[in-house]
Amino acid sequence: METIYPVILAVPEKNRQLTGKNKVLSLSKHARQALAISAQKSCVHLSNLLKDKNGAPLPFNGNYWSLTHKSDYAGGVVASTRIGIDIEKIRQCSEALFSKTAGKKEWGLVNTDPVKLFFRYWTSKESVLKAVGAGLKDLSKCIITKVIDENNLFIAYKEKEWLIEHFYFDGHIASVTKNSFNIKWSLVME
Repeated sequence: METIYPVILAVPEKNRQLTGKNKVLSLSKHARQALAISAQKSCVHLSNLLKDKNGAPLPFNGNYWSLTHKSDYAGGVVASTRIGIDIEKIRQCSEALFSKTAGKKEWGLVNTDPVKLFFRYWTSKESVLKAVGAGLKDLSKCIITKVIDENNLFIAYKEKEWLIEHFYFDGHIASVTKNSFNIKWSLVME
């Protein structure tokens, strides 16, 4: 079984204070640094990282890649098949977001902390949408079909089932499309 190496990189405190375009550029740079570490661990040489007209990453030399970032952390992963990663800080959110993110049947799959479950579902669905190059407009088309345990669940999207793995750290959650990969997470606190 092939191993992939999703990398979560802490954003330095001075960069967390940036605003606007400077913050976006800084976070993007950190996500690409996380991707470079993931590629190095996978013995993959990064080449030009290009995106399509919708902003979805294009594969290079048969390798797929995905980036994510929030104010405090950035992440990246490279793999031999379509891949998606997402990070969110676990925090309170509006009831309206719950109903936009999942249906009653999905919420009924497991009885646990609803806020934590919301972010499991959100990051899982976002990682699938990143893997296929779709936008958030397809969020409701991603259906949680089975919650395996605290760290794994299945999503159905357009007649394909995706296995998602979660990683919890510092009040955050990261999700990656696992499928048939062995996952080795790295958290880099610079």
